[in-house]
Amino acid sequence: MNAQKLHLLAVAAAVAATLAMATTPALAAGAKAEHDHHGAAPARLALDHGRKWGTDETLRTSMDRIRAAVEPQLAPAHAGKLSPADYAALAGKVENEVATIVGNCKLEPKADAMLHLVIADLGAGTDAMAGKARKTRPEQGLVKVAGAVNNYGRHFEHPGFKPIAMGH
Repeated sequence: MNAQKLHLLAVAAAVAATLAMATTPALAAGAKAEHDHHGAAPARLALDHGRKWGTDETLRTSMDRIRAAVEPQLAPAHAGKLSPADYAALAGKVENEVATIVGNCKLEPKADAMLHLVIADLGAGTDAMAGKARKTRPEQGLVKVAGAVNNYGRHFEHPGFKPIAMGH
């Protein structure tokens, strides 16, 4: 992994950690923005006055790839058939796509701020899958990533997007 990707992942993880620790909107608003066009981070994911937020091709492609990597792994995960190496490999795939999203951000600032909430959940989930979150099992991390993908689909324009079936 090159230095730029590592930097982007570190920034995404820092944003995720900051948002996870924030207990009030004021604390969340103090999160350091990755891009200079970002404003204060919102406290929770919401629609744009009842409409989904705009997206760009890079975001849609990367979210499709994350979805395609995650969905087929849920049933084996719930059955206890994924190894730590399987979770780590899946976490790496998701992290690479997140790095692509963050590195190629072309969203308007308010949509971008909302996207960072999805990215924070993706980061928390991949940390758990990679064994970096001591109190969260890898399976829980995978479920968190799947939930983040579905939240993206509920809040962002993405023609043809299908939510991940979360059946247990």
